Amino acid sequence: MNAPVTLAAEGLPRRAFSVADVERMVEVGLLDPDERIELIGGELVPMSPKGARHEALKILMIKYIVPRLGDDYFLAPETTFRMSDNTYLEPDFVFYPASVGPVGLKTDNVRLVIEIADSSLDYDLGRKAALYAAFGIPELWVINARTWVTMRHRQPAQGAYGEITTIPKNGSLEAAFVPGLALSLAQLEKHK
Repeated sequence: MNAPVTLAAEGLPRRAFSVADVERMVEVGLLDPDERIELIGGELVPMSPKGARHEALKILMIKYIVPRLGDDYFLAPETTFRMSDNTYLEPDFVFYPASVGPVGLKTDNVRLVIEIADSSLDYDLGRKAALYAAFGIPELWVINARTWVTMRHRQPAQGAYGEITTIPKNGSLEAAFVPGLALSLAQLEKHK
């Protein structure tokens, strides 16, 4: 279902929603539970549908990462990541310590977020990266689903990442805050 989108109030004040408001809208049927939206600073933001390249890379990454992750960390795929009362995002992967339990996901215990981007690449590298940095997420990988090049973000401060590194498809991706999580996206090609 494509939700109608308007720009009529551009520049004008708009009503801000909370995460609780959005959850209630889904509960009463105003929003479809499967509708792809994010809530940023109280504004509902429609998301693009996920393409075949995005889904294929996500599946390959799950197949590779899950058996190697170990018991010390949880991997939450496509979770609704509630970052504050008026902001939630829907990242492709969130890694956090298993010691906080499966429902203990909070901004202060996330170790790594991975976004796989196709049509949303500019948004993921811009607005979403700034949000993750503002909430103190220590590491963000934004993977281009077309080229498999990764932009690795570290050192969040004041709504930006101080270190951004381009990792080619055959380069080594090593998570700084999830011990033992390392891969080269080129390794995944043999599983295509």
